[in-house]
Amino acid sequence: MRQKLIVLKSYLPWLVLLLLVDGFAAFLIWLADVKAFRVLLLTIVLATVLLFFIVCTALLVRERRIRHIFLSYLQNPGEYEEESLLRVADSLSREYIRRIGEVLRETQKQNKELLEKLEDYEEYVEVWAHEVKTPLSLLILLLDNRREEMPEQVGVKLDYIHNRIQEEVDQILFYARLKGGRKDYLFEPVSLKNCVEDVLEDYRPLLAEKKFQIQPLLTDVIVYTDRRGIRFLLGQLVSNSIKYCKETPQLEFACAGDESQQVLSVKDNGQGVRQCDLPYVFEKGFTGDSGDRGKKATGMGLYLAHEMAKQLNISLLAESERGKGFEVQIIFPVV
Repeated sequence: MRQKLIVLKSYLPWLVLLLLVDGFAAFLIWLADVKAFRVLLLTIVLATVLLFFIVCTALLVRERRIRHIFLSYLQNPGEYEEESLLRVADSLSREYIRRIGEVLRETQKQNKELLEKLEDYEEYVEVWAHEVKTPLSLLILLLDNRREEMPEQVGVKLDYIHNRIQEEVDQILFYARLKGGRKDYLFEPVSLKNCVEDVLEDYRPLLAEKKFQIQPLLTDVIVYTDRRGIRFLLGQLVSNSIKYCKETPQLEFACAGDESQQVLSVKDNGQGVRQCDLPYVFEKGFTGDSGDRGKKATGMGLYLAHEMAKQLNISLLAESERGKGFEVQIIFPVV
């Protein structure tokens, strides 16, 4: 309806012009014969208005048809669609349509090539991430079987290196999982306490290297979510706390909730962020004002955690004060 009104409004000047012509013709009739003027005036005006609306209706039907063909042409700028549009277009527009078609088809071709390259790149990265797990497994086997033969500090350093590489590989795999078209989440009742303990065990060498004091989750809460997804999310929060820790670092887990939601908080006493940076901590690539350490950060950890939270239909809420730590609340809706 709005489109029709817009088209009618564009034709109103023609109606005004027709009425002016009618007025001039009526003036001539009045000069020639006053009696005929009285009889013909109303007929002329009504006939003009009726003719105008008949023409407008025909033009509206034509405009609707052209619009439908044009939209189909934009969605698929093939030669058949172009010929269909050329048949209903005026002669002045046909050259522009041909040029638009050439540009659209060339752009479509380039986009297709770029998409194929991107898919190949993503497939290569995902295959690489899986292949690199083999040397990581060998490293774990070496550490388990030969730990007594190597100095303690060497074992600790190798554990540290293994955990850092494993963390980067997990980020790549989960990033591919988040951006992929197919999702393989398994939603089931999950123990938050078990998830926290598993993540702390995964990051044990890194936490030990920084001499973290851990206050683990004491109470057990069951939520309905994807186990792998929530473990990855928690891992990114723990990794973030390790990266931005200070002397005598602490990490605290706590649970609270009611009938509508369960909240798991992960809190550290690290550098924290400024209040002006707080709204942006979950944005891709954001590192904030973190000094030299910020130069080494990628800004991907919290971004991936936030993206995973959206996939799992849970919410993240960040609270912080510069120099006094950083806290993230994970909010699970009660099912």
